[in-house]
Amino acid sequence: MEFGMFHEFHRRPGQTEADAFTESFELVDAAETASLDVMWLAELHCAPDRSVLAAPLAIAAAIAMRTQWMKIGIAVQVLPLCHPLRIAEEAATVDHLSHGRLIFGVGRSGFPRTYQAYGISYAESRERFAEVLEILRSAWTRETFSFHGQFYRFDDVCLVPKPYQNPHPELRIAVNSPDTYQQSGEAGLPIFVATRLGDLDELVPNLRAYREAWAAAGHPGPGKVYLRVPVYVAPTEQQAREEPRDSIMFFYKYLGERIEASATQEGARAIENRAARGQRLMSIDYEEVLRSKIIVGTPAMVADRLAALRETLGLAGILAELNCGMRIPHDRVVNSLNLLCRDVMPRFRGSGPLGPNFRE
Repeated sequence: MEFGMFHEFHRRPGQTEADAFTESFELVDAAETASLDVMWLAELHCAPDRSVLAAPLAIAAAIAMRTQWMKIGIAVQVLPLCHPLRIAEEAATVDHLSHGRLIFGVGRSGFPRTYQAYGISYAESRERFAEVLEILRSAWTRETFSFHGQFYRFDDVCLVPKPYQNPHPELRIAVNSPDTYQQSGEAGLPIFVATRLGDLDELVPNLRAYREAWAAAGHPGPGKVYLRVPVYVAPTEQQAREEPRDSIMFFYKYLGERIEASATQEGARAIENRAARGQRLMSIDYEEVLRSKIIVGTPAMVADRLAALRETLGLAGILAELNCGMRIPHDRVVNSLNLLCRDVMPRFRGSGPLGPNFRE
């Protein structure tokens, strides 16, 4: 089972942008020391009260130069906002700088606000996503290629450099709405799923549809599923429940407000039920969050919960959000990370109590 950390390069209240970068890279260094499998980078724009991570591939290049073995994942690159050739060049460059440690997650983002800032119609996001993804694959795998689409047109283009990995970095796709599970299964792509909008129980029928579509399309194996989920590990059950409470509840209210506001914006679809989901998040209580959306506890409790979820959902790995809500103090986040790597990961490895690089 793959263990990763979902990192937003948070900017905590009162923190400067420079301090946010410094503190965030300290977490990267701690993760490398603790032998975490993957550091996953978000892509967030125009959110000065939340994050400084607007350029994930630039950050990925910096991580590649300060780490040796930890993989670097993008979760996710918002493809409709990208120029396809430029993003193909940059991702291939990071793949070389990391000696093949890049995992390239892609998605559309669920929020029209960033599209508005970029001057791109969110209603076109599905079509733009499909074109950019097709161009990426062609640019990476063919010596020269041409493409004539609705939004992009290229003739006899030779991308340099080609990726370090053959044929290209692993692609994974973020899914949210029910129809995208089937589409991703048909396409044969590993998927990211999350509990931000729904509950863990809601994933079961959607994943069944994904795997049925995967098998019907003739792809080998069952299809790989990676769960992005808030995780907090502490020495005692009481600490694990209470230390992240205010931060987590702040986050779900923050998220609910933005989801509800997006329900009437361009490109929102009735199938997504944004208004009702946003209202539910703004009124959810902590006990329900603990039961249906997050994983908190002692190392043993977290390991047991993950084992059950792996069995129920068929998980290939997780992207642990260790500071959901941005309000958990830095030292506690580092401690949670170390407990996850030292005391939880070995339960899923059949190895010793410490990873190969862990240093006290």
